[in-house]
This record gives sequence, C-alpha cells and structure tokens, in this order.
Amino acid sequence: MKARVKFSKYGFMKFIGHLDIMRYFQKMIRRSGLDIAFTEGLSPHMIMSFAAPLGVGLTSDAEYMDIELNTPPASSQEAIGALNRAGTDGITVTGFWQIPEDKANKAMTLVAAANYKLSFRKGLAPAGDWQSGISHFYAQKEIIVQKKTKKSEKEVDIRPMIYEMSVNSGTVFMKLAAGSAANLKPDLVMDTYLHSIGVPAAPFAYEIHRCEIYADLGNVKKRKLVSLGDLGHEIIPAKRSANV
Repeated sequence: MKARVKFSKYGFMKFIGHLDIMRYFQKMIRRSGLDIAFTEGLSPHMIMSFAAPLGVGLTSDAEYMDIELNTPPASSQEAIGALNRAGTDGITVTGFWQIPEDKANKAMTLVAAANYKLSFRKGLAPAGDWQSGISHFYAQKEIIVQKKTKKSEKEVDIRPMIYEMSVNSGTVFMKLAAGSAANLKPDLVMDTYLHSIGVPAAPFAYEIHRCEIYADLGNVKKRKLVSLGDLGHEIIPAKRSANV
C-alpha cells in the first residue's frame, strides 16, 4: 500500500535541513511500528519520498511525504497517532491517506504550486507605507528579475509564476508556482517588490510560512489546483459485524 503523510514543521525544527528531516522520519517510522517497505539489494532503505523540501528557517503546515507499507494500518487516525507518539516537538503529523499505486501519483512529481504567508520580524519591517503598492505590483503584466545560474545571469519574467498576491495587516499572502517545471520563492518576490518601491528589506527580515502545496489537475488554459492530501483517501476502520 502507498500512503501520503502530511506534517507540520515549526519551532526549532525549522533550522533542521532536509537530509536530517529524512533521517528523523526513518527513526520515527521505526519507533512507530508501521510496517514500512524497503528497497531490495545490498543496501536496502525505506521507500519514502518528499514533495518540495522546505528551505532551512521556514515553517510549514503542509509538508508531504509518500511512503510504501507492507501492511496497511487499521485506520488513518491510528497511523497519525503512532507517528506522533514516536516523534518530538516541532514535527506534527496531521494527515495520512492511501494513494493510488501508479507512478503518476508521486508527490514530488505532482507539485505545481504552494501558498505562503510572509511577515517581518519584530523591528525589521520597512519604514513608511510599504503595503499599499502590492496590488499595483501584482497587477503588472510582467515583472523582470535578474536570475543567477551556476554559469551565467539572465532576465526572467516571474509574473506568470505569481498566481495570487495580497496583503493584510502586515502579512503578505502569495500563491506561487512550485515544482520542477517552474519554481518561485516568496523571498525573491518580496525582494523584487520592495526594490521596486525603493525600500529594500533588511537582511533576515522575513518570516515565511508555507500553508499548502498543490497539484494542478487542469490544463494549459485553466489551472485546477488541488492540495496533495485531497488526492488520496482516508483509511476508515472496518466495521465489526454484531454478534447475534
């Protein structure tokens, strides 16, 4: 059985990098008692993969991991409870779904967009009215940035990768392209906006929180974004027949 696990990452765990998060879950799953499947060969390892690993220093309510189990749990709630009892502060499992067996349903290949909340650390918000220009910035037909690669630097229009952008009481909300086809980071968007109004942010000024990750089930003409958790189904305990 293939399953999708959703978890939040917060507190001191936001400073733990992706490779260490993988090792953390390997130990967590062993302690939980879930019957996870292993690869074959001389060096077997747990069959697991992550969707869009989170950058160091960011928090999230929507991290996803796909695993393969030899024996399914009795229910999604049982699996969530077992994983959380085996874990520690800073990582909380919030969802567990059975997903289709085919390769097209891998979380890492489905990622198309993500929601973020961006705010400023105390005392590091720009001076003056920096919020009023965001609607005009989002309304532009193109937003050109200089993007550095390993070999060169080139101009890129990031506007097609910004699906939504708004601000409320000092918190900026963004829905951005994510995944292998196109990937846009919220700090780059905010840096570009602040530069456009002449008030660049102070170093390490942002607090960024990922709210959700989406797959796109639409087409070229119209996106249809669906959260990765909605692509599976919850495991419900089998009802026992009543003794007569």
